[in-house]
Amino acid sequence: MIAARNVVLTLGRGDAAVAILRGIDLHVAAGETVALLGPSGSGKSSLMAVLSGLERPTGGTVRVSGLAFDALDEDALAVARRGRIGIVLQAFHLLATMTALENVAVPLELAGEVRAFARAEAELAAVGLGHRTGHYPAELSGGEQQRVAIARALAPRPALVFADEPTGNLDAATGDTIMDLLFARAADDGATLFIVTHDARLAARCGRVIELADGRIVRDRRA
Repeated sequence: MIAARNVVLTLGRGDAAVAILRGIDLHVAAGETVALLGPSGSGKSSLMAVLSGLERPTGGTVRVSGLAFDALDEDALAVARRGRIGIVLQAFHLLATMTALENVAVPLELAGEVRAFARAEAELAAVGLGHRTGHYPAELSGGEQQRVAIARALAPRPALVFADEPTGNLDAATGDTIMDLLFARAADDGATLFIVTHDARLAARCGRVIELADGRIVRDRRA
């Protein structure tokens, strides 16, 4: 699913250059659940951005689902991500002027799904929000907003799901419920799940834990 070789990411130029990723080698098989651990500033979110095609590496190669992400331009990357990759972030990034149903359906419409609203309604029901489809983000709790974000990310049935600190804005009990839901939904679809977290308890739920420090993988262990 993911094959990264000698990935380097440097921000800035000359004396102002800062090395964020320093030669990352990583292979992730289809269906794995992977946690990426590390302290703040270790490069976790940057690595996720590179692997998901949101950031272009300075050097090295990145192949996702057989596609050479490092060789694609921005338009081609957007097309490559569509339907293949779902992303759930700590900040929910819902559109405030759209209902829960519209937040899930509109990306499906843009991807060419002819039954976008029916599909979105089913996805929201699957995350326990069948009764909240007409509500706007400001009318939803944090946990409900994250459920909408999960429904939106998983509605296209992506083979690969990235989650970057998905419970960071939630209380512990709500966070546990959200992660139960995310693991269950990914398992139902047979998706590869890649979670960026600082929470060792959450990481322990994954089949594989990778630890990052100073832009390098320092530990890679399987359960």
